[in-house]
Amino acid sequence: MQEPNDAGAEHAILGRISKMVADEKILREQLTAGGIDGDTEKERLAALERELDQCWDLLRQRRALTEAGEDPGAARVRPSSTVENYRS
Repeated sequence: MQEPNDAGAEHAILGRISKMVADEKILREQLTAGGIDGDTEKERLAALERELDQCWDLLRQRRALTEAGEDPGAARVRPSSTVENYRS
């Protein structure tokens, strides 16, 4: 079981988010340079955006559980179909 203030898990989630943001930039650069076509870029960006939504949702769950005095380790990755339609 993870400790309620487990910063390591949050750090890992933030690291994954940073990696995906960098991957988005690379995809856009590849499109500009002609390395990939527009359809490929759209498909890959859509997959990255779904995963990013899931990561942000997991991070929000963990933070909410921590604030409520609960175990942030109880947070789970939810299906992209669930988190895609959230409104900010």
